[in-house]
Amino acid sequence: MILIAVIFQVEPSMAQDAHAEKDSAQQHVGQNMPGMTGMSHQDMSGHKMTMESHSLIELLQHHVTAGTDAEPNSTPAPMLMTMKGKWTLMFHGEAFLNDIQQSRPRGADKFFSTNWIMPMAQRQLGKGTLTLRAMLSFEPGTVSKRRYPELFQQGETAFGRVVVDGQHPHDFFMELAALYDHKLSENTLLSFYAAPMGDPAMGPLAYPHRPSASEDPIAPLGHHLQDSTHIADDVITVGLTYRDVRLEASGFHGREPDEFRWNLDSGKIDSWSSRLTVNPGQSWSFQYSLAQLHSPEALAPGTDLRRMTASLMYNRRLQNGNWASMLLWGRNRSLVDG
Repeated sequence: MILIAVIFQVEPSMAQDAHAEKDSAQQHVGQNMPGMTGMSHQDMSGHKMTMESHSLIELLQHHVTAGTDAEPNSTPAPMLMTMKGKWTLMFHGEAFLNDIQQSRPRGADKFFSTNWIMPMAQRQLGKGTLTLRAMLSFEPGTVSKRRYPELFQQGETAFGRVVVDGQHPHDFFMELAALYDHKLSENTLLSFYAAPMGDPAMGPLAYPHRPSASEDPIAPLGHHLQDSTHIADDVITVGLTYRDVRLEASGFHGREPDEFRWNLDSGKIDSWSSRLTVNPGQSWSFQYSLAQLHSPEALAPGTDLRRMTASLMYNRRLQNGNWASMLLWGRNRSLVDG
């Protein structure tokens, strides 16, 4: 197999702001963005933001990943940022140009792009913080014939048949979500998440956002066992965080998105998940999650699944870079077959 990929990332760029604009930007950031202590003047005034948190609560309030997922506190999150009145506006994304060549008969050749962008707006509302966030992908147009080749990968459908030795594109709407965080005390955070398309409290940070997979242009082979629930319909999540420990519960529609990727799917809340997250220090993040999915596969409508995952993430800042690793386990069990 030969895979050639060219990566494009949204990188923060420095603007030539005057000293007065610098002071104004610092003031706005301090008012509108929770947990922004430790940011340099240069970062804030130039609309360059590389967020790094000092606690789990601070990390969660940044909301730079999809859903309500967590990662090690020390993980950097570069993005573009600007201020509009009381709103903090942020943007980041990633795109790959891929040329994959796999030997036949099971393999195939294809030129395609995998990509996503994430715009976000955040402001203080009442005694808490409101975050509005979208995650969009143009893969329905940049991956032709509803799939790209990937030996040994399988999951979901294309043209009414199970995708085998291939991966489906992401939906155009990967996430449309509103989040609200309210600090009950200095060490306690109550969080709410609602999304017609979003990421329930299930599994680790999904692979498009994982630092350890950030330069991987295609889905990992374990994706459908480990983090495939990162795009689900009609998601509601409640989370409670105390110091370095977080408990969450979600309700959502269990059927995976259909193969018509440009539209928004919907359905009644018929599935649930729960997740325990622990961040012991700056460099580590552990999660265990359990979910029951009602009829997730379109071609097996009578089969419910119980999904379990456990993961341990490690991140360490280096002098000229960043080291990120993850150990991840996932299991699906059919509730029909046992």
